[in-house]
Amino acid sequence: MNIIKLALVGAAVVYGVNYLTKKREDGTSILDDLTDNGPDWLNDAKQFATQTVDNLKQNFNDKQS
Repeated sequence: MNIIKLALVGAAVVYGVNYLTKKREDGTSILDDLTDNGPDWLNDAKQFATQTVDNLKQNFNDKQS
Protein backbone atom coordinates (compact mmCIF):
# COMPACT_ATOMS: atom_id res chain seq x y z
CA MET A 1 0.00 0.00 0.00
CA ASN A 2 2.86 2.38 0.75
CA ILE A 3 4.34 1.87 -2.71
CA ILE A 4 1.04 3.04 -4.24
CA LYS A 5 1.06 6.15 -2.05
CA LEU A 6 4.66 6.84 -3.02
CA ALA A 7 3.85 6.43 -6.71
CA LEU A 8 0.88 8.81 -6.45
CA VAL A 9 2.90 11.45 -4.61
CA GLY A 10 5.73 11.11 -7.13
CA ALA A 11 3.31 11.47 -10.04
CA ALA A 12 1.79 14.57 -8.45
CA VAL A 13 5.23 16.12 -7.96
CA VAL A 14 6.23 15.40 -11.56
CA TYR A 15 2.96 16.88 -12.82
CA GLY A 16 3.44 19.98 -10.68
CA VAL A 17 6.99 20.56 -11.87
CA ASN A 18 5.88 20.03 -15.47
CA TYR A 19 3.04 22.51 -15.01
CA LEU A 20 5.28 25.14 -13.42
CA THR A 21 7.98 24.88 -16.09
CA LYS A 22 5.69 24.58 -19.13
CA LYS A 23 6.31 27.47 -21.51
CA ARG A 24 3.40 29.67 -22.52
CA GLU A 25 2.87 31.39 -25.85
CA ASP A 26 5.07 34.31 -24.83
CA GLY A 27 7.95 31.96 -23.95
CA THR A 28 7.73 32.37 -20.18
CA SER A 29 6.55 29.96 -17.52
CA ILE A 30 4.86 30.26 -14.15
CA LEU A 31 8.20 29.56 -12.52
CA ASP A 32 9.69 32.53 -14.39
CA ASP A 33 6.92 34.73 -13.01
CA LEU A 34 7.54 33.46 -9.49
CA THR A 35 11.29 34.09 -9.65
CA ASP A 36 10.89 37.52 -11.26
CA ASN A 37 8.06 38.83 -9.09
CA GLY A 38 8.77 36.91 -5.90
CA PRO A 39 10.79 39.61 -4.12
CA ASP A 40 8.09 42.21 -4.85
CA TRP A 41 5.37 39.91 -3.54
CA LEU A 42 7.44 39.22 -0.44
CA ASN A 43 7.86 42.93 0.24
CA ASP A 44 4.10 43.47 -0.24
CA ALA A 45 3.38 40.63 2.20
CA LYS A 46 5.79 42.12 4.76
CA GLN A 47 4.12 45.52 4.43
CA PHE A 48 0.67 43.98 4.84
CA ALA A 49 1.77 42.01 7.90
CA THR A 50 3.36 45.08 9.47
CA GLN A 51 0.23 47.16 8.91
CA THR A 52 -1.98 44.42 10.32
CA VAL A 53 0.15 44.02 13.44
CA ASP A 54 0.22 47.78 13.95
CA ASN A 55 -3.57 47.94 13.64
CA LEU A 56 -3.96 45.11 16.14
CA LYS A 57 -1.59 46.82 18.58
CA GLN A 58 -3.50 50.08 18.27
CA ASN A 59 -6.86 48.34 18.77
CA PHE A 60 -5.51 46.52 21.82
CA ASN A 61 -4.10 49.72 23.30
CA ASP A 62 -7.39 51.55 22.65
CA LYS A 63 -9.34 48.84 24.51
CA GLN A 64 -6.87 48.92 27.41
CA SER A 65 -7.36 52.67 27.89
